[in-house]
Amino acid sequence: MLYRIASLGAETGDPHATLQAILGELAVFFHATCGSIALLNPDTGRLEMEVQQGLPPDSNDVALRLGQGITGWVAFYGRPQLVADVAADPRYISLRPDVRCEMAAPMEANGQIIGVINLDSDRLGRFTAVDLALFARLTAEATIVMQRLWQLRQLQGKALQLETLITIGQSLVSKLEEQELFDTVTREARQIMTARLCALYLHDPAQATARLVSISGLPSPAAAPAGFAPPPGGALPLDHCLLASVLHTKRQIEFHNVQSPDYADVIDLPHDDTLHSLLAAPLLFEGEPIGVLGVFTDKPHRFNNDEKRLLGALASLGAVAIQNSRLYTRVFQSEESLRKSERLNTLGLLAAEIAHEIRNPLTVIKLLYGTLDLNFPEADPRRTDQRVIAEKLDQLEAIVTRVLNFAKAPSSLYSRWSVAEIVEDTSVLMRLKLAQAKIHLRFHPPAPPLIVDGHKGQLQQVLLNLLLNSMQVMPDGGEITIRCATEDRGGTPMVIIDITDTGHGIPEAIRDRIFDSFLSGRPDGTGLGLAIVERILRSHHGDIVVLVTGPQGTTMRLSLPLARS
Repeated sequence: MLYRIASLGAETGDPHATLQAILGELAVFFHATCGSIALLNPDTGRLEMEVQQGLPPDSNDVALRLGQGITGWVAFYGRPQLVADVAADPRYISLRPDVRCEMAAPMEANGQIIGVINLDSDRLGRFTAVDLALFARLTAEATIVMQRLWQLRQLQGKALQLETLITIGQSLVSKLEEQELFDTVTREARQIMTARLCALYLHDPAQATARLVSISGLPSPAAAPAGFAPPPGGALPLDHCLLASVLHTKRQIEFHNVQSPDYADVIDLPHDDTLHSLLAAPLLFEGEPIGVLGVFTDKPHRFNNDEKRLLGALASLGAVAIQNSRLYTRVFQSEESLRKSERLNTLGLLAAEIAHEIRNPLTVIKLLYGTLDLNFPEADPRRTDQRVIAEKLDQLEAIVTRVLNFAKAPSSLYSRWSVAEIVEDTSVLMRLKLAQAKIHLRFHPPAPPLIVDGHKGQLQQVLLNLLLNSMQVMPDGGEITIRCATEDRGGTPMVIIDITDTGHGIPEAIRDRIFDSFLSGRPDGTGLGLAIVERILRSHHGDIVVLVTGPQGTTMRLSLPLARS
């Protein structure tokens, strides 16, 4: 019989079916009329009928307190019990009127009672003390079988959860639109936690508020918390929010029954009477909470350590995904600002060129006009015309001078910068866009540091334009390498910056004219990027050339004078 019970777990693999099979084997072995197996529910603390044989169907709904009935007594004291005549025992609770004799044995694992197995007979005194001892031994074996089966199921569940977490992580990384990301987090968290409802709140530390941005499993819009209108949600003051404690402690907190009067005044809970227990986890990024992820159950439930670890992992994935989405948004905004800056810069440069071209003939006109030596009498109207012409020439010269002075970069914005610092700051701005394009950026800072005099923003714009151009010629990913060195040019020490990509090279038709304004090799290009790069470098007394280009890639060489010590 011991061997038979030990083999049942491997035969079915299903805990419920194995319990039913164990009960059937025991009932046959001891010639029992009926029987049952009740397991202890950790959430309710009651013994609930898991399987039964020969009892009325409504007995499945029986839930006993510890100490209640013979089954509850055995669970409470942890000792097997034989009752030869149930009619003489006041503890007995009748589920079947024909029962006369009963024996029960506890299921004990790791010092904890997890359930009780009962066998009943319609014959008075049917079971003996020898039967009870053997029954207790067989119950212990059945408990070992079930523990292994439950552990196997738990491991299988963890493997599935890990696989699901990986899938969720991959899915979240691809979500760039914030609301879509929020909804994915709550939907996936609700499914993997098998929860009744899941909600995501974002934290605004400056305003001391929380905002419900997504909720999954809501029965109706009317069940949403106060101030929630998808999207965007209203800001809820933390003073009246239940989840404020999660943000303050930066730890998971479990609320066993959110329907109790203690939570009547909080405003961040969904208006759903079916919700009972809540587990809330903070979304932490670099140690600071950016939000809270909460899962609700539809019955009282005590969350175990595995469930808490799982929600913590989901919250971490959500926090990283949200920060990535925000950084992507900033990158796109920075790129748009760069485009606008390029247009304005080009307009300024064009205005300066036009003003410069006007200034030369204007100077000639003014000089020639001054040599005419026109002396008209005071009463002659042409004397007035002469004065007006002279004033207008002065006015035109003043306008041209203002345009040229405006186009010139103020020397006060120039300062000393490390080339490595400029490159590294630029790579930080580009890192997400480069990662999205599957492009690896290699840069080894020079030693000792190379210092230049210049406008940091303009020099960063040079690098950004060149990196963006390199990305365009590597649609399937690749590598960009930035190297720094020094070179002496006619007694002037120069910093040399080589930017090399693994793209398809510059088309031969435009290689000699790539620095011309409004010349582009892309249908969507403006043709301004490299022209602006050249003008910025020349304003810094530097230059740019195409060192190498071809199917294996392109190397652009930048040169800037080293700062004088």
